[in-house]
Formats: sequence, structure tokens, C-alpha cells
Amino acid sequence: MLKYPEKIPHWIKNKEAFCDDSKFFNKYNPTTGMVLASVAAGGKKEVDNALAAAEKAFAGWSQIHVSKRAEILKKAVSLLRERKEELANIVALESGKSEKISMGEVEGAIKCGSFFAEEGAKLFEAKEILVSAIPGRKVELRRQPIGVGVLITPFNNPAAGIAWKLFVALLCGNTVVIKSHSYTPYIAVWYAKLLMEVGLPSGVVNVLHGGGGNVGSALVADKRVKFVSLTGSLATGASILKNTADRLAKVSIEAGGKNPFVVCDDADLERAATFAAQSAFVDGGQRCAATSRIIIFESVYEQFKKLFIGKTSKLKVGISDDCDYGAIISKERMEQILKYAEGALKRGAKLALGNPVSKLGEGYFIEPIILENVKTTDPVWREEIFGPVVVLMKAKDFEDALRLANDSDFKLSGAIHTKDQKRAEDFVNRYISGVTRVNGPTHGSEPHMPFGGVGMSGNGWREPGSKALDFYADWKQVSIDN
Repeated sequence: MLKYPEKIPHWIKNKEAFCDDSKFFNKYNPTTGMVLASVAAGGKKEVDNALAAAEKAFAGWSQIHVSKRAEILKKAVSLLRERKEELANIVALESGKSEKISMGEVEGAIKCGSFFAEEGAKLFEAKEILVSAIPGRKVELRRQPIGVGVLITPFNNPAAGIAWKLFVALLCGNTVVIKSHSYTPYIAVWYAKLLMEVGLPSGVVNVLHGGGGNVGSALVADKRVKFVSLTGSLATGASILKNTADRLAKVSIEAGGKNPFVVCDDADLERAATFAAQSAFVDGGQRCAATSRIIIFESVYEQFKKLFIGKTSKLKVGISDDCDYGAIISKERMEQILKYAEGALKRGAKLALGNPVSKLGEGYFIEPIILENVKTTDPVWREEIFGPVVVLMKAKDFEDALRLANDSDFKLSGAIHTKDQKRAEDFVNRYISGVTRVNGPTHGSEPHMPFGGVGMSGNGWREPGSKALDFYADWKQVSIDN
């Protein structure tokens, strides 16, 4: 069993690093509310040291053949597989999830790493041949490394969220500084130590902790940083784009969702209710692809509502392996989620299920909250809550349901449940999003599948999967005249 450290360091040049003035912030255990560890709080000096290390390491790492880089990643995946229980234990401690759910996340991280070490290497090497009108000229496209990058990782799926950025970034020959999320600080350091053990050169991966206002902003503003990948909030994404625009740095933003789940009058209501409950409350709603707006044809509204409430009422909240979801990541997030629900009720919403005025037991646990009679101008309809709060909304017919589904600035995921193939295809074509599902959940992309949104959910890049190489490597056109 892993002994979780009392003090969590930065990781620079393949070794632990603490601040000279020993500044720390507390990491709290979401299941107890007690301090779990003290975390080193970085500043400009740590940012400069980490970027200098990454910049120095890039010259060598980028020139190692991709097959050799892939071999190191394969060894890392193999060691990750051997130590998956250890990583799952860290995820459970930091995230407030059960060991079973945490292990499922780690298994996803392993699959993601394996994909890039195996298939990713082949994709990087594959050249695209172009036809030239000039006799004797051979033209091809080749991938090349970008340089030093910053990876800003999420708290909700920290092991998988790091894996889908880190493995492809390294495969493509880049060096990185990971801005570890303050709610899940040790996982990135754990990955860095693992990679060092399998032979990753010093400075290729560095990890910093601290607030976005100091460490994060200093990282993305530095001219040595050639690309930034963020999975996080809309506000953070917009700030990064502004702070990197003057040097045209490459930026990938995945900024959340407000995902609709449409239930038609011909849907299998039992199946739809099952998937809706899974989608709305996966990880306690702390997932960007979770369902937050359920749009139901009014002719089946009451029937579906009864089924959905019945299934939701059976969900178990806690950290034992028979629980459906665990704790909210922090006290601040818990209070904000409850405030959203309380505010909606004051503005006329009706509570169909749940208790929005108190938490469950010790730690930061919230039971499922279902609201109805919500106006489409209300914050619980328009804003990403990132918690176990879902809105039920009536639709007159398909056109009305489609209108309501598209009534959001966020365009990440969405689902429709219907037996009519033509109606399903119409929804796929007309619902604007990065991911659309038919007769399934709004979440659940597999580790090799490109994921991302449009609108306020993202700026067009896709991670992970094969399309991630388009972000983490640049194309070079090469022509050879004979």
C-alpha cells in the first residue's frame, strides 16, 4: 500500500524540488474534510527553472527517433500496469472516489498510454505523399516536434487526464511542464517518477504546483512555451488564448459542457432512464460530458420522470465499491453547487428529488438533485454546474427538443433516444456538438477516440486518439527534386 506523502514537491530535472522559502498550501481529503498533505506552492523561480530544464532537454529528446521514444513509453505503460493499484489508491485519496471507480479510470489511462506507444508511433512516422505537377518532384508531409509545452490537467479524471496529454506529447518529441491541478497534486509527480524509472531523460517532464494566477499565468505567458493544452474552465481557456495570442502559440482548449439528453416519444423509456441516470451523475456530475439537461417529449414526460427518479433514488453515494459516485472535490465546489440549486428554487424551480440545502455526512458529499420548472434563462440551465444537479425540461415535439438542445453556448456532447433512424440522423446532423450519441449516454468516449467540443466547449482540437497528433506535432512539407 502506498504511503501518501505529507509534503508534495514539484518535479524538476528528474528530482523533487521544494521552494526556497518553503511556501505550501493544503490539499484536503474530499471524503473527510481533513488536511491530506501540504503542497509546494511555486512562483516565478520554479516556473523559470522548470521551463529552462524543458528547453534544454528538448534538443536531445526531439532528435531521438520516434521508435526509441515509443519504447520508453511502452516500458512506462508496462510499469503503470504493474503499479495500477498504487495509482488507483492515489486517485481515490485525492478525488474522493471509490477504489473500484478509481481503478476503472487507471485502466483507461493504461489503454490510452498503450495506444500512443503502439499505434501512435506508427501514425507519427506515416508520411502523406502529395502529387506534384512538376516532373521529377517528390512531395510529402512529415510530422515534427513542436517544442516546450504546458499541460494543464483536470481534477475530475486526473490519472486519465494526464495520460491522454502526456503520452502523446512525449511521443511527438516534445518536452513539457505539467501544471498539476491543486485538488489532485500528487498524481502528476507520480507519473514523472515512473517515467524516470524507465529511462526518460532529465528535464523532459517537469511538474509544478500552485494557483493559476501565479504559476499557471507565468507558464503560459513565457515565450519559451510553444503549445498549451488545457482541460479546465472556460475562463481559464479564454485567459490562455489572450496570453498566447501575440506569439501565436498552439493552444488546445477543452472547456466543459452543458450536455442535453433528448428523450423522444418513441424511445425505450426504461433504457433511456437508465442511461440518463448514469450520464447525469457519473462522478457526481463532475465530468465535462455528463448530462445536465434532460429534454423530454411532453407526451412521455411524466412516465419518463417516474422512471428516472426511481433509478436516481437507488444511486448510492460514498466511497465503498458498491457506490455509484463519491465526494465533490472540495468544500468550495460543494458550496457552489448547492448555491446553484438553492438559487434556482428561489427563482421558481421545483425540486423533484434531492436536498439542496445540506451535504451528506462527513466530507463533501451531495445526493442527486433533480429540478424541473426551470426557465431557459436560469443559470442552472445555461451554466456548467459540474455537480450532481440535472434539469428536466418538456418539449412539444422534435423541433422543439432540437431547439432546446442547441440552446447553449457549450457544444460538447449530447444524446438522443429514439427508435426512428431518420429522426436520429436528423438530430446528428442538426445538433451542434463535438460528440453526439444515439440511444446511449452523453459520456463514455473510449481512450483511443478523439474527444472535444465546439463553441464555448473547445477551440477545435481533439484529444486523445489519432487526431491528437495533429495538435502535438507540426506538419512539414518536404519536396525533393530529382
